[in-house]
Amino acid sequence: MSTPSSSLPLDATARVVAPGDRALVLGGGGAAGNAWLIGVLAGLADSGLDVTTADLTVGTSAGATAAAQLGGATPAELFAATLEPAPAGRQGPGPRPGHAGAGQDPVRAAAEGMARTQAIIGAASDVADMRRRLGAAALDLEAASDGSWSTRWRAIVGRRLPRPDWPDRTVALTAVDARTGEPVVLDRRSGVDLVDAVAASCSSGLPYAIGEGRYLDGGYRRNENADLAAGHARVLVLSPFGGRSRHPRAWGSDLATQVDELRAGGSAVETVVPDEAGAPLVGATAADPAQRPVAARAGYEQGRTLADRLGAFWR
Repeated sequence: MSTPSSSLPLDATARVVAPGDRALVLGGGGAAGNAWLIGVLAGLADSGLDVTTADLTVGTSAGATAAAQLGGATPAELFAATLEPAPAGRQGPGPRPGHAGAGQDPVRAAAEGMARTQAIIGAASDVADMRRRLGAAALDLEAASDGSWSTRWRAIVGRRLPRPDWPDRTVALTAVDARTGEPVVLDRRSGVDLVDAVAASCSSGLPYAIGEGRYLDGGYRRNENADLAAGHARVLVLSPFGGRSRHPRAWGSDLATQVDELRAGGSAVETVVPDEAGAPLVGATAADPAQRPVAARAGYEQGRTLADRLGAFWR
């Protein structure tokens, strides 16, 4: 693992690159959410609209995996791979409860992890307090573990990526510093390997180690982190989680608030969320690798259906 030479603190007005024309935002949503994202992108591409050449791609959790995967394979290639049955015992892309034991049912593990973190969220006074509490709880889990989590998680994430190198285009992956509770952005300038950046963005149980640092899932800032595209003329947001947030609405973590912020700054914004076919793939069920083909096909059909409308916006 490489050690980051720097990490970029985020706030509600953070900008990770100079304003550009187009930005693509890929939100979190577990194994099924990753497959849905790939399906939408493949459906759009097969209908003549390639949005993966955006000036900026923001990836969070399962969206970070998708953003990295797109650096080494086409949407069509990735879509074809999602339709293949997951090998026995193999966890699909997306946030995994770091304390889950080998062979544990992924849906049950995800449900337990969500219940544990929801209790922490419910006890927090604001989003900053929530991130500090989540970080402290994750560090406690690490202290009680055998210390092998990050090594094992890195190997799992590495197998998911067609290439281990950062894409040529600008990609920003989100995470949270478990020790300080501060959000960070990891990109090619951060001195962090792509595999480590994705592993950090998807680490929702134990903290992921990069050098001396410890990192948590970027969804603990916002599930989409669409505001990082501030200043871009056109922003397309794909949200497997349907724009929902596990945080109290007053904290402004929901997608609608992020969209309002972007539009107030002059950006045109389009959002895509799962339709009725993909709606059941939210929550703990999204952690089930067996749901990936279902989610991918639902996303693909949505992409084909939306291609004309989004094409007029994107072009």
